[in-house]
Amino acid sequence: MSVDAPDLDIAEMWRAYCHRRFPTRLRGAEVGGIDVVLLDADTAGCVSAWLANGGQLDAARLRILTSCVTNVAAALTVFADGEERYYLEQLHILAAATARKCRPLEATAGHEAAR
Repeated sequence: MSVDAPDLDIAEMWRAYCHRRFPTRLRGAEVGGIDVVLLDADTAGCVSAWLANGGQLDAARLRILTSCVTNVAAALTVFADGEERYYLEQLHILAAATARKCRPLEATAGHEAAR
């Protein structure tokens, strides 16, 4: 595997996530003022970007992903069992694994000159 290739385990978790049905009871649910649908979408966007960028995220997306890890953990305290809990557990595992393996996105020379 090349250095630029994303982690296969995360790619496999991502594929499973993409085929998982979003639980009905999580639609419209809020935890600590955070909409669970948006939390799910933010997490998915960051993981998708991580995979597309060969295991790297820019600083803003890394902050978002780190926040998602914390917020999904908080949501897990609200949903004690059932389909919702399982979905959130899998989302947390995916988000946390991605955040752990993330490398900062290297700025290109053109971006650096613009700063």
